[in-house]
Amino acid sequence: MKVLVTGVKGQLGYDVVKDLEKRGHQPIGVDRDEMDLMDNEAIRTFIMNLKPEAIIHCAAYTAVDKAEEEVETCYQINAEAVKVISECAKELDVKLIYISTDYVFDGTKEGEYVETDLPNPINVYGASKLKGEQYVQTLLEKYYIVRISWVFGVNGNNFIKTMRRLGSERDELNIINDQVGSPTYTADLAPLLVDMMETDKYGIYHATNEETCSWYEFANEIFKQSGIEVKTNPITTDQYPTAAKRPMNSRMSKAKLKANGFNLLPTWQEALAHYLKLI
Repeated sequence: MKVLVTGVKGQLGYDVVKDLEKRGHQPIGVDRDEMDLMDNEAIRTFIMNLKPEAIIHCAAYTAVDKAEEEVETCYQINAEAVKVISECAKELDVKLIYISTDYVFDGTKEGEYVETDLPNPINVYGASKLKGEQYVQTLLEKYYIVRISWVFGVNGNNFIKTMRRLGSERDELNIINDQVGSPTYTADLAPLLVDMMETDKYGIYHATNEETCSWYEFANEIFKQSGIEVKTNPITTDQYPTAAKRPMNSRMSKAKLKANGFNLLPTWQEALAHYLKLI
């Protein structure tokens, strides 16, 4: 199957292309050089010329704090470009997988978010991703919206790389301990996305590695598994102000994945161990 994968230079797109190749599909990986998400006409021309048999849309504007200033750019990439991609998928009658985020929720719920919970984003990034979700749902029937959180992969920057660098440079670190969620390893997520593409079990899904933690707990496990000795202090969100508000609770239920016969991802601790061996 000829599959268009956007964001091939990012963490997830890179791993999705690798998994598609492994299974004998024909991935066409693109980044902004080949298909600029700021240019709706260019998106349309590229997709309609390519005529893919499925689209896995991993590319996004993900600079959460910067988005509070670059509102138009963020909405163009995360919403308007998604509208164009969805229109093309509809015309070509092909499946679309759209990668979304825990940031569509406000983080005030007790317990895990399920797919049917009402989104209520509290920052520009989350609102733009929700708008993208709404375009996909309005325009298409053959779609998968996959919400993920706390992403890490080999390609690109992430929390693990930052912590390992800071842990090696400093004696002491303050890390937020009152935001809770689940890390998502792109090498674990990619095979799940390809599994989905090979079925017609459409809809919204939550997909992260199993088990939850705070950023503080995540950081401590990174240092432990990396053999880095550094003093860590748990702090609260209000002690570390950022331009964009973050949801305090990003726990998402994966019961729907299980109910539809998809494999759950390994625990985030296992994922971290596999990742650290690679890097």
